[in-house]
Amino acid sequence: MLIAVGLVVLLVVIFAPQFWTQAIFKKYSQELDAFPGTGGELAEHLISQFELVDVNVEELESNENYYDPENKTIGLSALVYKGKSLTSVVIAAHEIGHAIQHQTAYRPLYLRWRLAKVVAISEKIASIMLIAFPFAAALTKLPLLGGLLLFSGIMILFLPVMFHLITLPVELDASFNRALPILEHGQYLPDSAMPIARKLLMAAALTYVSASLASVLNFYRWLAFLRR
Repeated sequence: MLIAVGLVVLLVVIFAPQFWTQAIFKKYSQELDAFPGTGGELAEHLISQFELVDVNVEELESNENYYDPENKTIGLSALVYKGKSLTSVVIAAHEIGHAIQHQTAYRPLYLRWRLAKVVAISEKIASIMLIAFPFAAALTKLPLLGGLLLFSGIMILFLPVMFHLITLPVELDASFNRALPILEHGQYLPDSAMPIARKLLMAAALTYVSASLASVLNFYRWLAFLRR
């Protein structure tokens, strides 16, 4: 009984932030004719205003929104790129915040950029090591070797969890130190909408928390598999 309750609590903790962020985005995605432009048009305008050299905006087929430092590209989902809603405007401003971080040489952004490449490779290596450790121990008859592979695989698999958590400040900075002042001082939103904008900016920042908690679930699945 306690195990079942614990599992339910774990699932709630893991998926609650993801459900909350998606619910917030959906709640404020209604089109508002009062807005002078779409999220994509706001992004283009801000690129020009802040003189973000070589930064481009593109519409994505997926539902993702991101800034790619390597190609200096802001990718916006169709909902954001074409939308005239609070969600569209705020998410566009958030991604512009990352582009401004890049232009101002914000060091944590560069750290996350480098770590992202390492983490992508490490997850594949960890999976191979965890699958290989029992065979390595059996073939070499060296339990220590198998144990070393197991320990190394688990430690590497934990890297994505740490990556998402330690880079959360980058997202918070993009939301509240970059995007929020733009929306406030540029008067792109009425004063009455600013409390909602803050909620949306927090949701944009917490998308990485959702990703980190999903990594925890993946980590747990591997441990459960290895205990069998």
